[in-house]
Amino acid sequence: MTEQPKVRVLLLESIHPDAVSRLEEDGFQVESLRNALDEVELIERISGVNLLGIRSKTQVTAKVLEAADKLVGIGAFCIGTDQIDLAAASAGGVAVFNAPFSNTRSVVELAIAEIISLTRRLTEKNTLMHAGVWDKSADGAHEIRGRRLGIIGYGNIGTQLSVLAENLGMSVSFYDTSDKLALSNAHRCASLDELLESSDIVTMHVDGRPGNAGFFGAEQFAKMRPGSLFLNLSRGIVVDHLALRDALKSGRLAGAAVDVFPTEPKGRGDEFLSELRGLPNVILTPHIGGSTEEAQSDIGGFVANKLAKFVTEGNTSLSVNLPGVTLPELPGMHRIVHMHKNTPGVLAQVNRILADHHVNVEGQMLSTRGEYGYLITDIARGYPDEVLDQLRDMEQTVRLRVLN
Repeated sequence: MTEQPKVRVLLLESIHPDAVSRLEEDGFQVESLRNALDEVELIERISGVNLLGIRSKTQVTAKVLEAADKLVGIGAFCIGTDQIDLAAASAGGVAVFNAPFSNTRSVVELAIAEIISLTRRLTEKNTLMHAGVWDKSADGAHEIRGRRLGIIGYGNIGTQLSVLAENLGMSVSFYDTSDKLALSNAHRCASLDELLESSDIVTMHVDGRPGNAGFFGAEQFAKMRPGSLFLNLSRGIVVDHLALRDALKSGRLAGAAVDVFPTEPKGRGDEFLSELRGLPNVILTPHIGGSTEEAQSDIGGFVANKLAKFVTEGNTSLSVNLPGVTLPELPGMHRIVHMHKNTPGVLAQVNRILADHHVNVEGQMLSTRGEYGYLITDIARGYPDEVLDQLRDMEQTVRLRVLN
């Protein structure tokens, strides 16, 4: 019997060792790189790779996916997936998984820490102390208790931040373009302007979809309360950093904390360039909102497990772009995974092909989502090759995989 080639995995951006260990458990061949790759570099490396793991810097474009001749799955070891061309991935039958909840707590704790640091002017005091200046004064230092926090984007992070902020004695307002249920005593604002005009601190927690590029600029900063604070721990492209710098230098804002930037260095040690460097009332962090050891370990294990289960069992539970299908394994069976265009009669056509060759279906599960359908079928071993040929030749077939 010919030995099956090992599943090749390429992990970028220093993904946690727990992910490597989990994938190697299933006998996969794993290569882990420290930095991100740009489009040209990734195209050169992607040939023959079955699974790709990235974080937020690597862009998986349509050109990359076109060059990915063996790719079946992508793991985004982070919350967002806007760095991946999901439409192109789906069209190629490539499943995408992420970790939508694993680093929520880490981002929220950083936001709380920065709110307290800015409100107490800890960064300025720290700088003076290191310069040998003893400036014991309460001027400009405040408690966060009783202040109003305005949260833009009331998703997983925004809601958890809302709860913790209230526990610390803050009042909370939020604005979201989707209907969201307010937690505890949080106030839903009817408009962004209402939130900006009433909040002492404004924090961004929106995604990086193209429509959000440049979402927050000079017009929005002008509507914020004089002396308020601004945080962005979401995506760098959503904020105009020149406008933020002007608002800080003019004194419109008392301070800001920024963790994400429109253009970020590829890796550790590379030079960081920003209009915000050198401003004394600004906390700058290198996109570390979710970078705690606990969060990265959780993300590594979670996403790696999803990728492994997809390769070995075909399960797509919690996939970002494919219908979610989970079918318990039956011992001694062959599993056929059929991704197809979502048109009427596909299931009947698949089962007709199997019946014509006297192949009995032992287990089957189908789900559809938008343009695509995803079907897992367990059949007994010992069927003719014509079965697979006919399934691949179906007009609706996007991708056919045979497992076990």
